[in-house]
Amino acid sequence: MIWGILGLLVGSFLNVVIHRLPRGESVIWPASRCPHCHTSIRFHDNVPLLAWCWLRGRCRSCRASISWRYPAIEALTSVVFMAVARTTPDLFTLAHHLVYASALIALLAIDYEHYILPDELTLGGLVVGLAGAAVTPPALPERMAGAVLGAAIPLTIALGYRRWRGQDGLGMGDVKMLAMMGAVTGWAHMLLSLTLATFTGAAVGVLLIAVEGTSLQRPLPFGTFLSVAGLVSLIFGDRIIRWYLGLLV
Repeated sequence: MIWGILGLLVGSFLNVVIHRLPRGESVIWPASRCPHCHTSIRFHDNVPLLAWCWLRGRCRSCRASISWRYPAIEALTSVVFMAVARTTPDLFTLAHHLVYASALIALLAIDYEHYILPDELTLGGLVVGLAGAAVTPPALPERMAGAVLGAAIPLTIALGYRRWRGQDGLGMGDVKMLAMMGAVTGWAHMLLSLTLATFTGAAVGVLLIAVEGTSLQRPLPFGTFLSVAGLVSLIFGDRIIRWYLGLLV
């Protein structure tokens, strides 16, 4: 239960990161405020998840609508924190994984809303991921292999697509994000995340084409799919990899 409560609190902070980081604003100062009228939010109106419900999704001062994203991110972070805590054996690894999960959740929402993956999260996560080898598995060589492969695979795909179609298919943000994911979890989990994200993104693309009845004219935020896949790999990845290897025996 304590991890769920911590997840709600961290999710509340992630909402600040998601709103401010793409705008180049400080995530520390000023304190939480309404994005419409900029009135500071009172302490009792800033209780994660519950405040949005009792205010009925509106600012107390200006009555402007507050996005459903706020309670959704808080609830998601709470559920993810509890799931990660159940599958992580020691405190050092747990702390490392919770920081990683928080970055993935922030990247998920930012890429969905803005189609960008900020360097503060991707490159910052890359550094933290490699440094984490000092206290948690996997070992540094596996993390470095994950980072190199994580950058090389999408970069090769992006360059090949540009040569073939004369336009960008993947952004450099995706390259940095996959390098970060490999640095944190190692090459095997990175490849699993990339595979899951690719198939999920393709399925969503086909579904949108079927619904819209024409070729897909808008880009898909691949970083969002990577984030979801990274969370799945973080929680269930060891079991999925063992299952897959069992099929090969």
